[in-house]
Amino acid sequence: MDNRTQRIDPNRTQLGAPPQAFDPMRTQAMSAFDPLKTTAMTAAFEGIRVEIIPGREASMANGPAREQFIVEFTAGGAPTSGGMLTGGRTPLNVCLVIDRSGSMEGAPLEYAKQACSYVVDMLGPNDILSIVTFEETVDVLMPPQRVSSKQPIKDGIQRLMPGNTTNLYDGLALGAQQVLSVNEGGRSTRLVVLSDGDPTAGIKDFSALVAHAGDIKNRGITVTFLGFGPDYNEELLASMAKRAGGNYYYIPRPEMLPEVFKLELDKMMTGAARNLQLSVKPARWVGLRSPQTAAEGQEVIIPLADLERGASIQQVLDFEFKNHPLGWYRVAAGKLTYDDLSDGGGIKTVDLDFVIEFTADSARYSAPQDPRVAGAAQVALASRAVEKTVMGLKTGMITQMAAVQELQKTQMLLSQQGRAAEAQEVTMALRALQTGDTGQAEKTLMGTMLHLDQGKK
Repeated sequence: MDNRTQRIDPNRTQLGAPPQAFDPMRTQAMSAFDPLKTTAMTAAFEGIRVEIIPGREASMANGPAREQFIVEFTAGGAPTSGGMLTGGRTPLNVCLVIDRSGSMEGAPLEYAKQACSYVVDMLGPNDILSIVTFEETVDVLMPPQRVSSKQPIKDGIQRLMPGNTTNLYDGLALGAQQVLSVNEGGRSTRLVVLSDGDPTAGIKDFSALVAHAGDIKNRGITVTFLGFGPDYNEELLASMAKRAGGNYYYIPRPEMLPEVFKLELDKMMTGAARNLQLSVKPARWVGLRSPQTAAEGQEVIIPLADLERGASIQQVLDFEFKNHPLGWYRVAAGKLTYDDLSDGGGIKTVDLDFVIEFTADSARYSAPQDPRVAGAAQVALASRAVEKTVMGLKTGMITQMAAVQELQKTQMLLSQQGRAAEAQEVTMALRALQTGDTGQAEKTLMGTMLHLDQGKK
């Protein structure tokens, strides 16, 4: 074999020795390959590092078997430090979409104004801001413009008055129009949506609203949802945030709004990559079981969350091998596609290869999983456990005591896996349950589910 990539057709998997030197312009390099050790494959490109880690050094040949891989995507650069940005930051194209329905009258709307003014203070002349408000009707309070003269913007925000019902669907649509009207690459694009209630005007159907959020994401705009107070639909907002690739925040008290806005802006200002998608195509004799199902030769697209500098995403892939021959095989071909924000924009792609040996040696294929893979799989299971607990509470299928017991197990697991933020959210939900506030617990846990599903660290 020469020093170039061993060309392996994913629809015609071949038996052979492990490839020694992949072409870095085409696919990954497997550095210092040792067939007696579990191999982590790494590739560095344009500020993002990718690592593929198989669960074991080998899988069972000539019989049914399963194996998990994790793919970890890590953005280079320095994250925030002590709340301050280190190095240059990413310019923004952000639209604030603010609920000003009747239920916002009083303190909620006043704190929303304060939070929006805080956003204006954080932005600079290289950032583009627009503001849309919604009640029964939707309005553009401010079309997209650079934040060079701040006081007139803040004065306009202070003049906001409460209206009537809540037309969330059209508010999103108008906000997306504002962001899309600015055709400049290299920016973090985001809708930040604030609401305290259920949609009561316009299109109110759950499925239609979630699909609407997904359509906005398909147009290149991430959407973050902030829900506060006791009356908003947490299942709806969290589901929309998941489809839109953004974040979801539960804000129990309106005075917390400014700090949450700051947290979201910090993330946007350190944006490294957006619109990330991982495609996976199983090879011959291979099927994909999760996070989506795919038969051999069938490609699936897995959307990923936006990445900030210094952040990483772990994606667990669960493969099934029905009756695989002995030898080294590429069991799947993959590709990462993303918008690079580190050099003024542009779509980047990298080809990925999932390679493992198939053996008849039971000591090797029965060995314990790599602890990194086992840990990531446990975190994925924790997300399902939280979802089961929330749905059980909502439907009355489990008691409050049973929910507390399940959440205590989940909290311990998350702490053991180093997921401190999610463990703290579960702790908050436990406290709410123990004081009888089931609604607050459910709203908090919806955010926990989303954060775990994103796989971000």
